[in-house]
Amino acid sequence: MTVIGFDAPGGPEVLQPQTVPVPTPGAGQVLVKVAYAGVNRPDVIQRRGLYPPPPGASPIPGLEIAGEVVALGADVSDAMLGQQVCALVAGGGYAEYCLAMADHCLPVPAGMPLDQAAALPETLFTVWHNVFERGWAKEGETILVHGGTSGIGTMAIMLGKAFGLTVIVTCGDAEKCAAALEIGADHAIDYKASDFVEEVKRITDGQGVELVLDMVAGDYVARNLRCMKEDGRHVTIAVQGGMQAELNMAVIMSRRYTLTGSTLRPRSNQFKALLAQEIAANAWPLFASGQLRPIMDQAFPLADAAAAHARMEAGAHIGKIVLRV
Repeated sequence: MTVIGFDAPGGPEVLQPQTVPVPTPGAGQVLVKVAYAGVNRPDVIQRRGLYPPPPGASPIPGLEIAGEVVALGADVSDAMLGQQVCALVAGGGYAEYCLAMADHCLPVPAGMPLDQAAALPETLFTVWHNVFERGWAKEGETILVHGGTSGIGTMAIMLGKAFGLTVIVTCGDAEKCAAALEIGADHAIDYKASDFVEEVKRITDGQGVELVLDMVAGDYVARNLRCMKEDGRHVTIAVQGGMQAELNMAVIMSRRYTLTGSTLRPRSNQFKALLAQEIAANAWPLFASGQLRPIMDQAFPLADAAAAHARMEAGAHIGKIVLRV
């Protein structure tokens, strides 16, 4: 089969077609004939050599796929054969065929195009776990989300609104702010044109937000804390602005802040299976009914994965980029 891989880390140009054997599903796995694969920021970081796959994972990039189940491993229900599914995978998505754990798959709803299905798992699993499980978000609260038009940001807007949150996002220009409002954000702040800390204070009448979903880290963390109410929760899911943050621990204690974060890829298969079950019960019905659909940016042929990465790194995209296999 044809896959997109790289021999050495570097820029988008290192992504090249390669020919490798079609994998065989093991116990609990299915083999999916990939129709589309999602492109995500961790793929870019892996290509740069800064995010190696966890032990046992495929070195081929790609963390989410959609397609047809064409082979089953042991202990997988025969009913899955021939099903259209989307799946969270630990690697291997940029390929004509990809292995997935059967219990990390979700059935593609009738009427949902496969490009949209492929755009869901990585952001849906990430946002659900970090906003609702680690962040304890509940109806009536306000959340601040950085990167409002990214894949994560657009998913956070949609899920936040579906579950009764007020959503404030930051974006890099007026056009993206307008797009975020169109998607459903209640407020969009152009962080290049104004201080988001002061804007959050203004929007919330000085009260602040209960929850921050942070993809920047670095010096944003201290600024985020200034946006939070007492007992606020801060969840970090990426470190695009740097891994180090300087914090005033007396402020954290006195205001009873909770700081947490997570990475999804290295978590155990059992954890991801339980997360998939919770999403299937609580969030997937919103997509199955058509109430929610991912925000799509652009589809590239698999062979043009380098161009897809270049678009993501340029920061011009709004929503999800996918590869058409």
